[in-house]
Amino acid sequence: MGGACSRKRGHSVEDEGSRRVASGRLSKAGSSKWLLFSLPRCGSTVLQKGQTKCPTLMELCVAKIREDIAKYSSFSMLPRDISQQIFNELVESFCLTDASLEAFRDCAIQDMLLGEYPGVKDSWMHVIASQGKSLLSLDVSCSDVTDSGLLHLKDCSNVQSLSFNYCDQISDRGMEYLSGLSNLTSLSFKKSNAITAEGMKAFRYLVNLVNLDLERCLKIHGGLIHIEGLKKLETLNIRCCNCIRDEDILSLSGLINLRELQMSSCKVSDAGISHLKGLKKLVHLNLEGCPVTGASLEFISGLVSLLYLNLSRCCLSDEGCRNFSDLVKLKVLNLAFNNITDACLMHIKDLINLESLNLDSCKIGDEGLLNLKGLLQLKSLELSDTEVGSIGLRHLSGLCNLESINLSFTMVTDGGLRKLSGLTSIKSLNLDSRQITDVGLSALTNLTGLTHLDLFGARITDAGTNCLRRLTALVSLNVSNSHITNAGLHHLKPLKNLRSLSLESCRVTATELKKLQLSALPNLVNVRPE
Repeated sequence: MGGACSRKRGHSVEDEGSRRVASGRLSKAGSSKWLLFSLPRCGSTVLQKGQTKCPTLMELCVAKIREDIAKYSSFSMLPRDISQQIFNELVESFCLTDASLEAFRDCAIQDMLLGEYPGVKDSWMHVIASQGKSLLSLDVSCSDVTDSGLLHLKDCSNVQSLSFNYCDQISDRGMEYLSGLSNLTSLSFKKSNAITAEGMKAFRYLVNLVNLDLERCLKIHGGLIHIEGLKKLETLNIRCCNCIRDEDILSLSGLINLRELQMSSCKVSDAGISHLKGLKKLVHLNLEGCPVTGASLEFISGLVSLLYLNLSRCCLSDEGCRNFSDLVKLKVLNLAFNNITDACLMHIKDLINLESLNLDSCKIGDEGLLNLKGLLQLKSLELSDTEVGSIGLRHLSGLCNLESINLSFTMVTDGGLRKLSGLTSIKSLNLDSRQITDVGLSALTNLTGLTHLDLFGARITDAGTNCLRRLTALVSLNVSNSHITNAGLHHLKPLKNLRSLSLESCRVTATELKKLQLSALPNLVNVRPE
């Protein structure tokens, strides 16, 4: 029959097992076929009810080992790929313990991803470090590992990726132990409050570092000077590091290969942004919540490779917005919660590659939308809490690629929705307005591709729900704070794809909603009220 179960006549399993033992040891790169003979034969009864795909023999074997893990004292003789699969299975099933971890000592495992796994501590680092030069990636985020635990990694010289996010007991002393790991390409220390600028001296030796994450590290002011020589660095995350000032950013000016820079909620002003003007390869820049003004756009406009720019919650006004016109490659632009008006949009009209534009809570009105009619690649448009009304929506009628639009807390009425009826590409629509009635809802029946519809607060009744019958692609529907009653629920029965339904503060009962769920909407998993 061929395959692993094919045997020559007279050649017993015991004979082969004896021959392997006699050879002295098993090669870690060797065949895994022997495993089929080391475990009991698994029949089809191991398949769980409702399972449609038959598991592989390897999956069955690994599952059996997980069940009998207490019987095994060491996996060091197994081929590495099998040891890795067993380790992964124990982690995913939360079956890895102090005792079972010991069986993986000296197994040459490459990836030990234990982020948020309970019970990880310094004693585990002995076994982790025993993988030696084979270890390539390690994640012990949210663990109790301390500086002493990092000491054991000094022999794992080939490790490429380390994650110590939310490890509160790692300090500058522990960072010293990482300085010799020159093959590191990715390092993450999110919310590690014990790390200071002094500890960051270890970074200067990590010459191959490509990705560095220091989000919410609140004591690193003055430490960025130690990464100015990391010329291979491509992504840097210093989000929510409110200790970062303009003088820190000067250290980034020579990182010519930087492609992504996350700096939201830092105390960086226009002077700091001026140091970024030489980063011509920068693709992604996030300055949300930084106290920058329109003057910074003079420097940002020179970043000709930019595709993603987030200036939400900054101090922008119309002044300086003319520089937006130079960012012709931009695909995503977030200007939410700024003091910009229609005058700013005049300088955005030539950004024909834009796919996402966020103008939430800006002073944008109907006339400003005229500048968006040429943005034919636009897929997502956020206009929540602006001064846009029904008249302005006529300028959007040609945006045939628009998939998501948020019009909550605007002046849009029923008449305005008719101007959206031709945008059949829309999948997500948020109206969230007390100005929408059953009449407006009837204008949406052509949008048969809608998957998410939010009508929170709309003045729709049971009659209006009849308009939803054709929107059979709906996955999420919010009609909270409307006038719908139990009588209108039967109109929702054709919505077989619905997974989330919110009817809070409506005149419906939990009993009737449960009936609807059981009789007609089998995929519904999130229902309010319950």
